[in-house]
Amino acid sequence: MTDLRSIDIPTPAEPSFGDFVQLLKPRVMSLVVFTALVGLLVAPVQLHPVEAFAAILFIALGAGASGALNMWWDADIDAKMRRTMNRPVPSGRIQGGEALGLGAALSGISVVMLWLATNAVAAALLAFTIFFYAVVYTMWLKRLTPQNIVIGGAAGAFPPMVGWVAATGSVSVEACLMFMLIFMWTPPHFWALALFMKEDYHTAGVPMLTVTHGRKSTRLHILVYTVMLVPFALWLGFTSIGGPIYLAVAVLLNAEFLRGAYRIWRREEAVAEADKYKVEKAFFRFSLIYLFAHFAALLADAALRAGGVSFGLWW
Repeated sequence: MTDLRSIDIPTPAEPSFGDFVQLLKPRVMSLVVFTALVGLLVAPVQLHPVEAFAAILFIALGAGASGALNMWWDADIDAKMRRTMNRPVPSGRIQGGEALGLGAALSGISVVMLWLATNAVAAALLAFTIFFYAVVYTMWLKRLTPQNIVIGGAAGAFPPMVGWVAATGSVSVEACLMFMLIFMWTPPHFWALALFMKEDYHTAGVPMLTVTHGRKSTRLHILVYTVMLVPFALWLGFTSIGGPIYLAVAVLLNAEFLRGAYRIWRREEAVAEADKYKVEKAFFRFSLIYLFAHFAALLADAALRAGGVSFGLWW
């Protein structure tokens, strides 16, 4: 097997600015930026707007660095998967060495600048997040175990905690619960994707749960992790950053998320294949709304508190 990381892929033309933007995984970065921003804004300590902007900018750069390092290392398997074969490195638009250099440079810049803009704890947490995604998940777990997305999901769960720590300088129960919300959401979100993208992972040799244990087991895992997710999602509503808007949104969304996971668990593979995995695809799309809406609701309750609205002793 040829390892694309070890060779220079001929580049047909000079890479465009858009190619380098794609290298940073902008869709993933947008989720990182939003959750980090929420973590920063709902914190009890408010940064100066310039400091807050700088913090989010450098967290975004750190996320982009992780994406570039991931694309450098995974170029060989990305080239085999329909979903990823057109990424800049496997398609040859950007050399692997360029992706590595950009990822390493942005990693150093983002960590040092976040330290200067906020505090050392936030910078250390950002550095650990980049390391966890690029090394622990990408280089180790992804190709080793079907639990790759479970453990590796921690990397995507750190941004709101980094935002919180950038503002406060310390970790709290609220920061940990925001982390757990994303951490427990990640497996059902990605396993739903894997159910209708199984052949890609099989072709690339990635030991996703659908490949190693089959779709039936994956469906059960989605239900189990969704059930475990719900208490963390609701608990967040009873902390200092929760409120009536968040709790109402959480109750409605978690009821629907549970219903979707139950429907997936009850599915027969022949039926799912016949209708082109419509239920699984709908669950995957809803999972994106689910996470966005939870963090948007936290912002809405924070805005009410900033406007002088009291939620009483319950909160």
